[in-house]
Amino acid sequence: MTDYAAYTGGPQHTFARHDNVAPSPQIAFQPIIDLDTGTVVAVSAPAPMGHISELESDVDRAILAAHATSQRETLLPLHVFLRAQTLTDDRSMDHLHRTLTGLGRRPGGVIVSVSGLFGAMPLAEAAGRLGRLRAIGYLIGIERVEDLPSRFVAELAPSVLTLDPELSRRASADPRRAALVDGLVSMGRRTGGHVLAPGIVDEEQLTKLRGLGVRLAQGPLLAPPDWRPGIPVNVHLGPRETDRLGPRVTEFMLPATVMPENATAEAVFAAFNAEPNTTSVVLVDPAQRPRYTVDRTRFLLKFAGAYGHALHAHKPANRLADQPRTVPRTVPAIAALRAAGDDAARVYDDLVVTDEVGRCMGIARVGDLIRSLSELERRTAS
Repeated sequence: MTDYAAYTGGPQHTFARHDNVAPSPQIAFQPIIDLDTGTVVAVSAPAPMGHISELESDVDRAILAAHATSQRETLLPLHVFLRAQTLTDDRSMDHLHRTLTGLGRRPGGVIVSVSGLFGAMPLAEAAGRLGRLRAIGYLIGIERVEDLPSRFVAELAPSVLTLDPELSRRASADPRRAALVDGLVSMGRRTGGHVLAPGIVDEEQLTKLRGLGVRLAQGPLLAPPDWRPGIPVNVHLGPRETDRLGPRVTEFMLPATVMPENATAEAVFAAFNAEPNTTSVVLVDPAQRPRYTVDRTRFLLKFAGAYGHALHAHKPANRLADQPRTVPRTVPAIAALRAAGDDAARVYDDLVVTDEVGRCMGIARVGDLIRSLSELERRTAS
């Protein structure tokens, strides 16, 4: 690995302009849906549509996806895909990191999903290379996680554990495969990750996977083929049936919308305007540590008020922000909820989940905690 780990900063503006870049070909965007709230929590662009002769590697495809989302000015976390062999190409990884940060994509807002780990390299080497990516701040995902040794997955503790689409399909009718999914959900819950089920095509499949505890999903049932960032999805979700006790706050953690701590109010407004489901923006320092949180409602009341644009647009957004309410990723959800109640004026503000060295891992919405823990209490009482 070369020195790309040294570059953790980002541009002064949220979306860097690249007038000399050729227009991007059409990208097959897919939303990642949170099955607890029915909202889009990340944008995935797995492959270009049509023949793209100039694409030579998965790094090129990832950069193409980043360009396309920057042109659409969405700060939803970007989900990109790399082959395991690419991790060994330090030059390509350095190029990818520099390009992402140049486009305003800070590591904490990028999920790097890796495929083909089994047999591509010794697992110890793979863990080391993925660990370096995580040290920079990237969220780590594993494709077809069921193919890998469970001990390796548990020690790696990825943020996103993606199932094979065939496993997603067959788990709804095959008890053995359902048991496998249930085990992966349990592992993810205890290590701070969420299972992602791709290829959801019908309500029965969705209901079964939600019943097994799957939190994230993709597929034609959830969004049309021509979906684009900023288009709302309409997902009707019934109550989730689980029997979990004492969940950690990471079970409710969602990817955060992150921006540099010196981002302008106009840039934050653009982020809120582009994504109506974004409830907060976390302003982080170059080491990915949260410095401020911008609550959507309070920010828009000030920015959209009389003379709000003139007074605030070109000034730092942190003037309209609050100190982050951080919770360590290891705390139980009930403890996080109690922490949320310490400040009556901000009781419903998003909580910022941090790792052992204080870096932003994601957010937890207080409403999600209240709903889930109330349901848990109801089941316990009955």
